[in-house]
Amino acid sequence: MKCTWFNGAQYIEKVFSVGDEVAFHAKVDFYNGYQMVHPEYDILGDDEREPLNTGAVIPLYPSGEGLKKVGLESRGFRRIIRACLDEFDLSGIEFLPQELLDRHSLASLESALRQIHFAQDGEALAGAIRRLKFDEHFFLQLLMALRKSLSGDRGGRKMSETGPYVKPIFDALGFELTKAQKRVLSEIRSDMASRKVMNRLLQGDVGSGKTIVAILVAAVAVGNGVQVAVMAPTEILAHQHYTVFDAYFSQVEIPTALLVGKQTAAERARILAGIAAGRVGVVVGTHAVIQKEVKFKDLGLVVIDEQQRFGVLQRGKLLEKGRNPDILSMTATPIPRTLAITYHGDMDLSLLDEMPKHRQLVRTRVVDEETVERVYSFMEEQIEKGRQCMIVYPLIEESEKSDLEAATKGFEQISKRFPRSAVELLHGRMKREEKDEIMDRFAANEVQILVATTVIEVGIDFPNATVMLIENAERFGLTQLHQLRGRVGRGAERGVCVLVQRKITENSRKRLTIMERTNDGFEISDEDLKLRGPGEFYGTRQHGYPKWRIADLVNDGQIIRDARTAAFDVVQEDPRLNRSAHRKIRQRFIQEYQQMLEMVNIG
Repeated sequence: MKCTWFNGAQYIEKVFSVGDEVAFHAKVDFYNGYQMVHPEYDILGDDEREPLNTGAVIPLYPSGEGLKKVGLESRGFRRIIRACLDEFDLSGIEFLPQELLDRHSLASLESALRQIHFAQDGEALAGAIRRLKFDEHFFLQLLMALRKSLSGDRGGRKMSETGPYVKPIFDALGFELTKAQKRVLSEIRSDMASRKVMNRLLQGDVGSGKTIVAILVAAVAVGNGVQVAVMAPTEILAHQHYTVFDAYFSQVEIPTALLVGKQTAAERARILAGIAAGRVGVVVGTHAVIQKEVKFKDLGLVVIDEQQRFGVLQRGKLLEKGRNPDILSMTATPIPRTLAITYHGDMDLSLLDEMPKHRQLVRTRVVDEETVERVYSFMEEQIEKGRQCMIVYPLIEESEKSDLEAATKGFEQISKRFPRSAVELLHGRMKREEKDEIMDRFAANEVQILVATTVIEVGIDFPNATVMLIENAERFGLTQLHQLRGRVGRGAERGVCVLVQRKITENSRKRLTIMERTNDGFEISDEDLKLRGPGEFYGTRQHGYPKWRIADLVNDGQIIRDARTAAFDVVQEDPRLNRSAHRKIRQRFIQEYQQMLEMVNIG
């Protein structure tokens, strides 16, 4: 048997002596005889220590070039970690009560730390991994349990009256609410009528009718004598919400104001004065709503749209503007169950899982660049029938500049291709007045084709738009594609979404095939989570959450549920973690999760 090491012959020559008994481990190849390349090895005659590199479940440790130069590759780490485990007394490091360990069939922490490095067998290794994953999930779920417990301790106001505004708005809707909308409204009204502070997340697929739910809930709040703040992630969405809210509320004489960053000083001063005096019943805005100078007379309900786009601390600043206001968060991004109980585990969940009867499923087709011309011909047919189209360009690189460049070039090409149609370009760097003018003209069908960046991803509602063409669709995540698809087919005519794939890979083909196959946002979100992971699913990591060492949000579903049960049981028994059995949990939480403590008092 030949054993071969490349670029390491001089070092290896000094390791072995004639007569040594050595164990080797590697893949056996045949090349001019049997050989092993770069095998692991142990010199078995060394009486000072047991073999670390062969004959067992062997740990592999990542190592960069710098560490390798000083001998800290896997072999070096095994030697150091074995010495640590032999030297230090680990018997006192357990922080979970024995009763909890038994209830959830968990290994002790000492055993887990020993077995994850030097497992006696595969079963012991699996048990060690489960315990260490459990610990990471447990502390995040403990945070959720503490937040929920504290929000329950805070006295909310009891808004038991429907008020004078709900029935007139309901009668003016012009359509019947779905069963899901009625169920969700009942859940929310039950929260508002109780003394506890509502902290509810409303999940609903694109077009499921979340906005009208928010309008009716806001009408209840104003009818009970409190103010409402509605916060949206973009100015476009804030303007859209304001237009819809004001259209309904003006009919029942509820004063509504829009608060965004780009307003004149006089206009802003007038709005702020109205909010402070309580003359403004409903405020719709962006981050501008949470600025220091915005003071409410009596803020009783906070509605946060696309709430995953705001950091925890941003949401907290808005809540501080009232006396324990009720919170209704909304998202059009269907959230897989594991993420929902991880990132939103302190919230009660309501689900709009039914589409309005007039909404037809959008047809989705994937095409390559050679087929785009046929799509353009179809768009011409739609425009001749009086309908409109949208074309979206992706973020090519991690900069807004290249995003804008791609859309600008596309706008020039589309303008030449459709000389008889009015084509406009919309992007995030435009002034608000420019955006508003283009949106108004598109709404009036004075613009037939809207070329845009992903600024139109959420909240845009143009019932006459029937075609959505997404360029370089392979660059988007599935959830984002689903959001964009939801911008068309919002009227009586069926919508069509065309995904142009310009760089075909096995992964992109698989992802875009999912979009063709289903319009179910929850199925899409599950697939997106598997393909991209939780960090990319949300776009950016939410501020304050821990960085996982071993936990895996995609595949740890059962462990997350077990950790959640354990954490909520502990907090229910001991809301302040003052009992002797929970003292070590409290100490470890403070020591290792300090960055999360600032979120405990934030809803």
